[in-house]
Amino acid sequence: MSTKQGTTFETIMSDLKARNFSPIYLLMGEESYYIDKISDYIAENVLTPEEQDFNLNVCFGADVSAVQVTDMAKRFPMMAERQVVIVKEAQNIHSLDALEKYLKNPAKTTVLVWCHKNGKIDARKKVVGLAQANGVVFESRKIKEYQLAGFMQKYLVTKKIAIDPKAAQMIADHVGADLNRLTSELDKVALSLPENNKKITPEIVEKEIGVSKYFNTFELRDSIVHRNIFKANQIVNYFDKNPKAGSLYSFLPLLFSYFQNLMVVFYSPNNKTENGIAQVLDLKNTWGAKDYYIGMRNYTAQKTMNIISKIREIDAKSKGLNNPSTEAGDLMKELIFFILH
Repeated sequence: MSTKQGTTFETIMSDLKARNFSPIYLLMGEESYYIDKISDYIAENVLTPEEQDFNLNVCFGADVSAVQVTDMAKRFPMMAERQVVIVKEAQNIHSLDALEKYLKNPAKTTVLVWCHKNGKIDARKKVVGLAQANGVVFESRKIKEYQLAGFMQKYLVTKKIAIDPKAAQMIADHVGADLNRLTSELDKVALSLPENNKKITPEIVEKEIGVSKYFNTFELRDSIVHRNIFKANQIVNYFDKNPKAGSLYSFLPLLFSYFQNLMVVFYSPNNKTENGIAQVLDLKNTWGAKDYYIGMRNYTAQKTMNIISKIREIDAKSKGLNNPSTEAGDLMKELIFFILH
């Protein structure tokens, strides 16, 4: 049984697939995707279809109280080994006294799933400690922009589909960190793939989602790596006129990550080859290392340090610090000019 707070999504799913169930799953956090995945799996797989008729109870926090939920949880299953009680949108239940009392001695024949979205329950509350002691506590955190490509690769590998790194960045820029929408877009693109070539390319993304393969943050990063001033300015001007295609907020993390890694490479003794750079940055292949090898030719360590400081300054300005009026488009142009000159 998983009982530690901080248990991963993968660990929980592994336990569930092994039919190692806990009496309580306290699922909470800003990212609804993982909460939905866990609760949906429990709803569909703990009980057989015949058992679900009498032993699966799904309710919403706006419609019930903690007292009503725990009353359901205390019932005995009918013609089944266990029952499942799922509370969706549980953040709408404000008094948790009844839940706290129930968790001191939860029913062993009940799987109670408490889905608290858009935030988390204060870890100092007794209900969290009791849930942790008797079952699973899981915080579903929003993933960072730079983690989206990795998320997509992991999601698609289960469907035996590959994705080009540029295509992944194009989709990430277009959709953002909404994982439910992101997986929906991936599923849509996957349906268009031929049986003999299960790979998502920039051309397919452009056709199926409508994202330009020429004007996106991946191409902007590439033009900066190669110090292609004309192309970089073309893309930034396109972004300024078409905010949905790309924005300051989508490419700032990408540029910061690149130049931060470039600084590490500059001061590493093992930076003479692409293989060496891949080892320094713990990259899976030399494909990504090539950009840093090129970057070392086009930028100095001092310039890289100055760029990192400038990115921080622009990030602060974009949030209104020491910047009463400059628009995001002008901040983009200011940053690109600084980097390339």
